[in-house]
Amino acid sequence: MYSEQIRENWEYRGYSFGVFKDSPGRVWADFVHSTDELVVLAEGEIEIEIEGKSQKPQIGDEVFIPANSIHTVRNIGKTNNVWYYGYKNK
Repeated sequence: MYSEQIRENWEYRGYSFGVFKDSPGRVWADFVHSTDELVVLAEGEIEIEIEGKSQKPQIGDEVFIPANSIHTVRNIGKTNNVWYYGYKNK
């Protein structure tokens, strides 16, 4: 399973693993974490804004969010989405 491959890879690299499932229009706005974060889109569409720069990753693309960066994740699609996130273990 694809999620298990990502989980194993991230654990090897020292990251946690979690799953978000968001409805259309859901926004996680202006978050800041004290540790690095990884995000991978599994289903649907998202836009990730990091320090004012937006990107629209394709399914399977890994996005790196540096520690202490202001970031927002938006479901910009017309359907539910699924995305994986992980935080660097301290």
